[in-house]
Amino acid sequence: MTLCLGIETSCDETALALVEDGRLIAERIATQVDAHSLFGGVVPELASREHLRVLAPLMDALLADSGRSLGEIDVVAVARGPGLLSSLLVGMSFAKGLALGAGADLVGVNHLWAHLLAPALEREIVFPALGLLVSGGHTQIYRIQSPLAFEVLGRTLDDAAGEAFDKAAKVLNLPYPGGRLIDELSQFGVPDKTLFPRPYVNNTNLDFSFSGVKTAIATYVAGNLHLRAGSMDSGLDGLLAELKGRGVLEELAVVCASFNWCIAEALRIKVERALDQSGGGVRSLVVAGGVAANSMIRSVMTELAAHRGLEVVLPSPGMCTDNGAMIALAGWYLYSAGYKHGMDLEAIPRGQKIPWDYCQMES
Repeated sequence: MTLCLGIETSCDETALALVEDGRLIAERIATQVDAHSLFGGVVPELASREHLRVLAPLMDALLADSGRSLGEIDVVAVARGPGLLSSLLVGMSFAKGLALGAGADLVGVNHLWAHLLAPALEREIVFPALGLLVSGGHTQIYRIQSPLAFEVLGRTLDDAAGEAFDKAAKVLNLPYPGGRLIDELSQFGVPDKTLFPRPYVNNTNLDFSFSGVKTAIATYVAGNLHLRAGSMDSGLDGLLAELKGRGVLEELAVVCASFNWCIAEALRIKVERALDQSGGGVRSLVVAGGVAANSMIRSVMTELAAHRGLEVVLPSPGMCTDNGAMIALAGWYLYSAGYKHGMDLEAIPRGQKIPWDYCQMES
C-alpha cells in the first residue's frame, strides 16, 4: 500500500489530497476567486501569498479528515509546472519540507499530464487515448499511450481557449471568472454560427490559436455596448434580473452561445483531424482541464467520440478545476513505476519545457 500526498499551487487554487493505491482518500481545496475577482484576473503576488497563508491549515484539516498521520505518507507529489513561478515555489518549498519531515520520497508532477489523468480517479481510462487539454492557460492535444507516456500532437500558438473565454467575459463586464457565466448565459440562446469565426481551422495542422476570436468579440461588443452587464458584483441570478430588466438577455444569450459554439467547433475540428492522422489504435477520448466543464464542449466531444466509436472520458466538474487529487494520482503512478526526485527538484514556469529528470529507484 502506497499513500501519496498531492500538492497543487500552480495558479490560484491551493489544494491537497491523499491517494492510496490509485484511490482518493481525502482532499481539501481553498479557492482564491473572491480575492482575484476584484482585479478581473489572477494577481501572481497575491496568489502566492494566499498559498503560503492557507497551506499549513489545509494540511492539518486533510490529515484530520483522513484519519492519517504525517508519518504514514510514503511519497509527496507536487505540481512542478507549468504555472505561475511564485505560486509553484510556495508549493515546492512546502512539499520538500513535508518530505523531509515525514521521511517520505518526493515526486514532481507535470500539472498538464495530471489534468488528463484526473478522470482515472472516477473511472477507468482505456489506453491508448487521445487527450484534449483545455484550460485557462493551455490548449493541447496529446496521444496518451499510458499514464507515463504523453506525446504532444498540437498546442496553442498564442492564447488558450480559457483565455478567450476570460477576454469575452471581461469585455462583457461579467464577474471573474466569467467563462462559466458565458456558458450559463448560452443556455438561453441559440448559436448564430456566422457571428464569430471558427479560429485557426483553415489549415492542416493540429495547433490552436484563439487570439483572433478574442479580437472578434471585443470588436463586436465595442459596437454593441448595450450588451455589457451593468455590474460585475452580481451573481447569476442578479445578472439575469438586470439583463431581463433592460431587455437584452435574449440578445446577449445569442452572443454567448455563438462564442461558445465557435470555440467548441474549433476544438472539434482539430480533435477530429488528430484522430484522422493518428493512424488508428486510439480507444478513448479524454477531455480535461478547467474549460472541460463547459457544457457545449462536453456535448460536442461526447457526440464526436460516439461517431468515431470511442469511449469518451470526461471528468466531473470538480475534477476539471486544479486540484490536489490529480497531482496525488499522477505522483502515485510515477512512484509505483519506480520514479522519484531529489531535493534539487525545480519548479518550471509556464512557457518552459518540463524535463523528464526523474531518478530511477532500484527494484
